[in-house]
Amino acid sequence: MEITGIISAIVVGLIIGALGRLIVPGKQHLPIWLTLILGIVAAFIGGWIASFFTTMWLIVLIVQILVAAGIIYLADGMYAKNARGAAP
Repeated sequence: MEITGIISAIVVGLIIGALGRLIVPGKQHLPIWLTLILGIVAAFIGGWIASFFTTMWLIVLIVQILVAAGIIYLADGMYAKNARGAAP
């Protein structure tokens, strides 16, 4: 992967993180910076998963957003549990 591909994946990951946060229902406890980092991770993981099935950009984008929503949902549950456990 070239540097332009990595930079574009990071930019797309930021957008995907925001979209993934919008998909997850309810109030999220994650800070926005963590959501964006998880979006970048989801962009790479979702792109890798989608590459097994298709290279059609729309399908890849949908898979990336769904992966981001899943990661954000799981991370938010762990983050909220840790936040509740730390406060007396």
